[in-house]
Amino acid sequence: MRTRQLPSPTIIAAAALVVSLLALLFAMSGVGAAKPAPKPKYPQTASTSPQKYGILRLGKNKKFPAKAIPTVNKARTAVRLGDLTATQITTVCPADTVDLGSWCILSSVQAVPTEDNGKNDYFYATQKCVELGGWLPSAEELIGAADEVKLSSTLDDNSTTASTDILPEDGLGDRREMSSTLVTTTAGSSAAGSAGSTAGATGDPGSGEAAPIPQPADPAPDSLQYVTVFDNKNAGGFAGSKPVSSPERFRCAFAKKQGENAPED
Repeated sequence: MRTRQLPSPTIIAAAALVVSLLALLFAMSGVGAAKPAPKPKYPQTASTSPQKYGILRLGKNKKFPAKAIPTVNKARTAVRLGDLTATQITTVCPADTVDLGSWCILSSVQAVPTEDNGKNDYFYATQKCVELGGWLPSAEELIGAADEVKLSSTLDDNSTTASTDILPEDGLGDRREMSSTLVTTTAGSSAAGSAGSTAGATGDPGSGEAAPIPQPADPAPDSLQYVTVFDNKNAGGFAGSKPVSSPERFRCAFAKKQGENAPED
């Protein structure tokens, strides 16, 4: 068996000397030295004002400042509110009406069924408009809409901008429309009608009040009248008043509603 011979101490010492010299040369020439850390590309300090790639600092309330949180495009023009779409929360006018900004009005007078001809007095008109979800417009509302809708008018008005009588078969006449505005033609409370006094009514015995004398009711006195208006060449005009029991042309007004008539998704 052969015995492995180790390097002599002289060779080991020489090798160590060579390694030491090489290390000294590298140190003097800078080879292998660590490079300096690169300068930060983005701000490293925290701030309450947004900075590109910066660190946003919380406020005293331990929350981000409201001004530092941007509004995303979808929030600027929201397409949904909860389970509702934008079209469902947008207010619109009902069909067959004219949009007057905050309210709507029928584009033409309300049709009256043949069986109701002659019954379209103030009571009929106000109740019909409520039945349809609206109200009988006032004189000022009708006159204010004269330039937007074809109000009923006189024979000499322009039939393209006003509703005029153009069919001679049943006679030609001037037209006007009913409003909800009321006036009285005489003084006193009775001019506005009366509920009367029903037979059998008694006074308050505690105060010594006498029993009222039976009186018939007068719910539609001729002295209580509604104001009528006409187109008057888009300027609007008053056309006199008529007793509340008299029939007349009328149209209804409506409030805008959310999502009505809007296309579905």
